[in-house]
Amino acid sequence: MSKALHCLSSDSLDFPPLNSALTEPNGLLAIGGDLSPTRIIKAYQQGIFPWFNDGEAILWWSPTPRAIIETSHVRINKTLKKFIKKSPYSVSINTCFDTIIEYCADAPFRKEGTWIVDQMKNAYKKLHKLGYAHSIEVWQKDKLVGGLYGVAINGFFSGESMFYLAPNASKFALIHLAQLLKSHSIDFIDCQIMNPFLEDMGAIEICRESFIKRQQFAKSAKLPDNVWQPRNLG
Repeated sequence: MSKALHCLSSDSLDFPPLNSALTEPNGLLAIGGDLSPTRIIKAYQQGIFPWFNDGEAILWWSPTPRAIIETSHVRINKTLKKFIKKSPYSVSINTCFDTIIEYCADAPFRKEGTWIVDQMKNAYKKLHKLGYAHSIEVWQKDKLVGGLYGVAINGFFSGESMFYLAPNASKFALIHLAQLLKSHSIDFIDCQIMNPFLEDMGAIEICRESFIKRQQFAKSAKLPDNVWQPRNLG
């Protein structure tokens, strides 16, 4: 028996059970609703995220398998190690979130448009103001050359997107994020869906059940209040 796609009600924030997500397309759980901060936060708390194209209804996802990067196992090959030793970049956190999300939406390597439409940008900018969405920025002298952003619920960090304008800049952002989380005993970053870049950086895939167990543990971790304070990371 095929599964039916759940339509979200405008007067309820409830999502259907994760095991009701479709297998094709993988992980599509629900359609509709809105991108209010309350709904998005509730979604991330359950391991659900929005992802849709311009002109489509809002789509909500919980794929299996799920891509993650363990903070102790970020893959840094010999070439990248040599590049890092040269220290061509500096890295900061939460100093220009709005600029980062705009760059991610218009990243030059995106050949088929972007899912970071105006609705999404506005929603995540609101989440940033509320202290849930965060950015890592990579600089070459005074020029922004790369970065990433995502959503954090206590120790659970779900990466959303990244960009680079100079070699290895997005890798620098990911490495520094992993180091930051690892320093607070957080053992993984949610990468949502695998792609070649993430696989090259050491991402692995785990089933939905394993992901939710690990997510529940990460969500219970209370981080210091100053973890996401705007500052330089190195």
